[in-house]
Amino acid sequence: MPDKPARKPESASHADEEGAMPTGAPQNHIYVGKKPVMSYAMSALIQLSQAGEVVIKARGLAIGRAVDVAEIVTKRLGNGAFAVRNISIATEQVKSADTGEMRNVSSIEILVGK
Repeated sequence: MPDKPARKPESASHADEEGAMPTGAPQNHIYVGKKPVMSYAMSALIQLSQAGEVVIKARGLAIGRAVDVAEIVTKRLGNGAFAVRNISIATEQVKSADTGEMRNVSSIEILVGK
């Protein structure tokens, strides 16, 4: 019987069912999807302790969850050591999987650092 290939462990910084993580994405970027908020917050806290800053990104309905992650990291888990440095909002053109039509999707990037 052939051996099964080893499976890479998934971390909270990877996008989940909502979409694939872009190839070549920087290490300190966290793509928020459908996982619980605290898993993204803990991943952000780990990145902050290693890199000093983290970019929390989300699209569509996950934007509220990304804001929650930033608030939890800066106010509850960070003990005042971290703050929101910059917030960028944009609209992206995405091809619909169902109809194949192009549609607009809102996106947000929140930079949290020391």
